Amino acid sequence: MQNTLADLDALVASKLPLVFIESVEEGRLVNHLKAMAALRHEHFYLWTLADGLHNLTFKETLPKLADLKSVLYYLKDTLKKGTVLLLDIQHHLSDPLILRLIKEFAEESDSLTKTMLLMGEQLEVPHDLKRLGHWYIPPLPDLETIREIYFETVFAWLSADHHRQFIRPGPLEDEMVQALLGLNEEDVRRLIAAAVRDGKISSNDLKLILNFKKEDAGGDGLVEFDFDVAGFDSVGGLTQLKHWLSLRREAFLNAQKEIEIDPPKGVLLLGVQGSGKSLAAKAVAGTWHVPLMRLDFGNLYSKWLGESEHNLKHALQQAEAMAPCVLWIDEIEKGIANDGDSADGGVSKRILGTLLTWMAERKARVFMVATANDVSKLPPELLRKGRFDELFFVDLPGAGVRRDIFSIHLKKRRLNPRLFDLQALADASEGFAGAEIEQAVIAGLYRALGNHQPPATQHLLDELHQTQPLSVLMAEKMTALRSWAAGRTVKAD
Repeated sequence: MQNTLADLDALVASKLPLVFIESVEEGRLVNHLKAMAALRHEHFYLWTLADGLHNLTFKETLPKLADLKSVLYYLKDTLKKGTVLLLDIQHHLSDPLILRLIKEFAEESDSLTKTMLLMGEQLEVPHDLKRLGHWYIPPLPDLETIREIYFETVFAWLSADHHRQFIRPGPLEDEMVQALLGLNEEDVRRLIAAAVRDGKISSNDLKLILNFKKEDAGGDGLVEFDFDVAGFDSVGGLTQLKHWLSLRREAFLNAQKEIEIDPPKGVLLLGVQGSGKSLAAKAVAGTWHVPLMRLDFGNLYSKWLGESEHNLKHALQQAEAMAPCVLWIDEIEKGIANDGDSADGGVSKRILGTLLTWMAERKARVFMVATANDVSKLPPELLRKGRFDELFFVDLPGAGVRRDIFSIHLKKRRLNPRLFDLQALADASEGFAGAEIEQAVIAGLYRALGNHQPPATQHLLDELHQTQPLSVLMAEKMTALRSWAAGRTVKAD
């Protein structure tokens, strides 16, 4: 099996003085680092809060040191060669003396003979220490690696004395391997072992994996996962967008193509609030039957310099590991700045730079769908050709689409649309966005229930007549938005 930790090996072999490792895979990384040190006949020390300092590769009598400060003094003054891994370090990094001792360890003139590794699940390293080290995040296993782990686990099961045959489930086997994308190697091994222990792979095993990913894979809060979203059947209108996506579905999903062509990168959906942009973004994943990942810029920002960009890179790495998938960024203008003098100290500008670099260089099949309401806040670098495959403008729905939207929301609430005058509702809702139509349906049903009457057209009409849509309240802004979009974007309808 390929070594997925080769980059870490290179950092340690280079004897860099300080390396920060962000990972939950303590056991796997400790065993790997120990094995690599043994191959190089080097000393490898491990410190934990519970067990103190130990040499894992050579027998060595070490003094029993009471606390981390004593350990660091000892390492700084005594250690000449080797690698030291410190676990349980996060809560100690607020101590000025411990920071000073780590700095002195890293800054010693003979530091090219020794390396200190700091590992944690979510390391927050002060800037004056961060500048002295290199950051490392173990890569998530790709499809080939997961498949190797799967067959390795199945072979181990067959090698045991089970006295029965392992049942190969056909296509379900591929689905399970695909579903494991986005998880770290320890979790992959654990879930595969749990799946094969009864000698067969079933749909329940697949559900177990998907539920685990929902609960755990997005545990850092950087991205939200959804594996069961509705397709475009629940979205009215957007005919042009739906057709555009249908033409690119095969190129995106089918990695083995007779014609060498780059997979589609993504789209920007610009339009008025409540017009169905977010619903359309989710529907892309539902129609293509791939996972949906939602990136919220609000979860990325950190008070530490450089941490926000690091969070974004980590989130994008998760998206690439989940490929093929849809990455949805809602209201993207709120997370990036279009000027360099923003009040956040330039964080938004650096976030934008990181995102643009990824958009230009990514190779994984991650289809990005970004939505925006305010075009004036979008930087020109994001809008230039090549960042997105296309810019679509989602306008207010026409009469025919409004009929469809009413029908969709009535069916959603187990009501028969044929019992309602859809044309009258469509005529009365001119200027309403899709979200406003939905709210009118909901309010009309409340009105009917409150009056102890069966829901009828008049209840919905009463709500429509009492509502001023956003197209009236913010007519000037919407006119300006339509004016900008004309000739610059493709109409989604």
